[in-house]
Amino acid sequence: MSSKHRFRNGLCAAIVTALTASGAARADDSAAILKASTDYVAAQSSITASFDSDVEVVTPELQKIQFASSGDFRLSRPDKLRIHRTGGYTDAELIYDGKTLTIYGNNAKSYIQADEPGSIDHIVDVIQSHAVTLPGMDLLVSNAFDLLTSDVIEGKHIGPAIVDGVECEHLAFRGTDTDWQIWIEAGSNPIPRKYVITSKTLAGAPQYTLRVKSWNTDAISDANAFAFKPSANMTKVSLAPESMSEFDEVPAGVSPGGHQ
Repeated sequence: MSSKHRFRNGLCAAIVTALTASGAARADDSAAILKASTDYVAAQSSITASFDSDVEVVTPELQKIQFASSGDFRLSRPDKLRIHRTGGYTDAELIYDGKTLTIYGNNAKSYIQADEPGSIDHIVDVIQSHAVTLPGMDLLVSNAFDLLTSDVIEGKHIGPAIVDGVECEHLAFRGTDTDWQIWIEAGSNPIPRKYVITSKTLAGAPQYTLRVKSWNTDAISDANAFAFKPSANMTKVSLAPESMSEFDEVPAGVSPGGHQ
């Protein structure tokens, strides 16, 4: 074995040993750090933030393709939410005013509207029941800790990290079908800054990555922040899985996290 290979193997072994020891030492507080973060987020009556997201798909030839999007969201508890996402294949908004759900596709020039009185928690359930996945939305609901840990079989506090120049605590959790990691801002504002979900049951273990930026908890003063007024050239369509595809991050015919 060459000296380069011996060095590389020794370095990898040292890193694995360090991570294992570090994770074991901090495993007991991973749930506590996560709980503090979810409680903090749930306690905020108003949140605005921007985000970048990447979702991977794996082709039949086992090539990973990554699709990138950016966007922003506004939230006013208990029942108002607005998300705008722009990517190479989508430019869409989701608006919820506590009574009506609207999804507007800028590319399709069409919109979906449905009466759905309730809360933010309710509307997230409705969206997911119509085959649209919004990874990261589970960080904003009131029972986020219970949802996030419902399938957890192991948790570790990996240690300190830096995300976009912000000091964070890095946590890693294992589940039956997915593993996930979260980077939570250290200090008195335990905001989720990065979130990575890895699908273990799919070939190539594709990942979804979310990075949260520009987090603000000031009250939203814009009276029209959660209002939607369709223009004359927009077409209204019914609430159905196929019509919800406008909000997906990948092109039609491609399954997020899976094969084409």
